[in-house]
Amino acid sequence: MIFTTVILKEVKIMNNTGSTNSSLSDPTTEKREHGILYRLPRKKYRVLPPFRVILNKEISDHVRSWRFLILLIIISLTCFGSVYTAVESMSKAARPDDPGNAFFFLRIFTQTDGTLPAFVVFIGFLGPLLGISLGFDAVNSEHNSGTLSRILAHPVHRDYILNAKFLGALSVISIMFFALGFLVIGFGLITLGIPPTAEEFMRILIFLLISIIYVSFWLNLSIMFSVRFRQPATSALAAIAVWLFFSIFYALIINLITKPMTPGALATQQQLLAFQHFKMNLLRLMPNQLFSEATTTLLMPSVRSLGPLTVEQMYGSLPGPLPLGQSVLLVWPQVTGLIAGTVMCFLLAYVPFMRREIRSR
Repeated sequence: MIFTTVILKEVKIMNNTGSTNSSLSDPTTEKREHGILYRLPRKKYRVLPPFRVILNKEISDHVRSWRFLILLIIISLTCFGSVYTAVESMSKAARPDDPGNAFFFLRIFTQTDGTLPAFVVFIGFLGPLLGISLGFDAVNSEHNSGTLSRILAHPVHRDYILNAKFLGALSVISIMFFALGFLVIGFGLITLGIPPTAEEFMRILIFLLISIIYVSFWLNLSIMFSVRFRQPATSALAAIAVWLFFSIFYALIINLITKPMTPGALATQQQLLAFQHFKMNLLRLMPNQLFSEATTTLLMPSVRSLGPLTVEQMYGSLPGPLPLGQSVLLVWPQVTGLIAGTVMCFLLAYVPFMRREIRSR
């Protein structure tokens, strides 16, 4: 109800602006005191557009919600636990004069001692839950409560609502991930005493951007189910079912399908390479596989390829870390796939929402 009241007040102010243009054209007012006429400046009020009002309200609702706070605490504790175990194992084996420690600071995000998974693994596992929790009731809860029809009964563009819900959740996710990443950098800097280089810092920033894109995919997927289903519980279960399917069952199904197609002992090298490429392309339909390949390549510069290589391809190559530009080019197909999946889910939510007939209850 508060959501509807705030938006309707802004729309009413905008509608009344046209009728008061004549009075506002003169920026001064007159005041007579003791026979003297004074001209005082008129107060100017800033009127926010409806999109800004909806966006600010969405960000405020997400930040104040208990489910966001609970997920924030869970993700922060698990990630800092993994970072602590990684820093402890790194501080024992750190040697400043070791030439192999060119990208020593990046190990905070990838190294583990076996007690807890690495920081990247936790982001890949808990990130989808964050996106699903912020979008599974984005539209259907407004529709069921009747506030959606009241807003659309006034001159507010319909796409403002869906765009503001996506951008509001995306803003909260971006602020959360950048804050968490900078806290990890500060924790590692204080604990290890080794500052990150400029290339390491850029790799961490690109890793955070890819993480935001990855979570945005699940956010748009949950918003799509929120448009499709009327009940929030149904949309939440559908989004979680898709997440569990890609996290657990999809790889098992691919192994079952490709097992009878495995080349025999007399297969040629080209047949073996073709089979491995076919299997990897099927696995790359999973968003978590794309995220894993992209982040592993960025945070581990020693990774020079994401697929099988022949002896001829490796002949003459010098072992060593890839520069930042080459690592970005290597993971660009994975990043493009995540962006394409995000845009596709948003379109699948946008088109039905714009065509739906919304009536008051």
